[in-house]
Amino acid sequence: MRAVLAALLIVLAAPALAAPTDARDYDAFFLWAGVKPQAVLAEARDLYLLQGQVDDGDPVRLVSQRQALPRVAEADVWMVVRVETLDWPETVYGQVLAALGRWRAAGNKVVGIQIDFDAGTRHLENYAAFLGDLKQRLPADCLLSITGLLDWSSNGDPAGLAALGGVVDEVVLQIYQGRRVIPGYAGYLAALKRLELPFRIGLLQGGDWEAPDHLAGNPWFRGYVVFLVNE
Repeated sequence: MRAVLAALLIVLAAPALAAPTDARDYDAFFLWAGVKPQAVLAEARDLYLLQGQVDDGDPVRLVSQRQALPRVAEADVWMVVRVETLDWPETVYGQVLAALGRWRAAGNKVVGIQIDFDAGTRHLENYAAFLGDLKQRLPADCLLSITGLLDWSSNGDPAGLAALGGVVDEVVLQIYQGRRVIPGYAGYLAALKRLELPFRIGLLQGGDWEAPDHLAGNPWFRGYVVFLVNE
């Protein structure tokens, strides 16, 4: 009997194992080009929809990656722009603002724009300057979101992180790269106390995830966004 009780106590004391991310447990989603809509979208409260990509070409331009305007009845919508370069000519700002206007005119509740750019940890102040200029051009009721690298929480320059905090309304830190979960993500998340701005955690549908104990108590934590993938 003592052996059974000891074994039971060990099981109860053991930390929860990482489990595959089930999109049905969440209500905020990334929907990228080429990914088929899923039933979970009907229950979404927030949708991050890819509009297009600012190509680092000659000339730099916004290339739409959607075949038609979205028609979202209920959820809050974030218009996502994937960015290869921050060196935008005036024409690109005009393209982005025109796309935002079309999305809103189509009846979508577009609450903000999200910039998806892989800014290095040593260049966050430059990124914050770009974002500050962009935000001044957006309508007053349009929020500004960005995606972020896990490395920011542990190795990001404090001045750069503070500069971002004064500009963006949220950052979505992605624990995945491409179609795989980043090994050792828990180590990066342990440093989240350095990140003093509203953040969400970006999860990969079907990818392993185990929430650290300290996350729920972080005053800057705003929830999750699941990146949907094709089965």
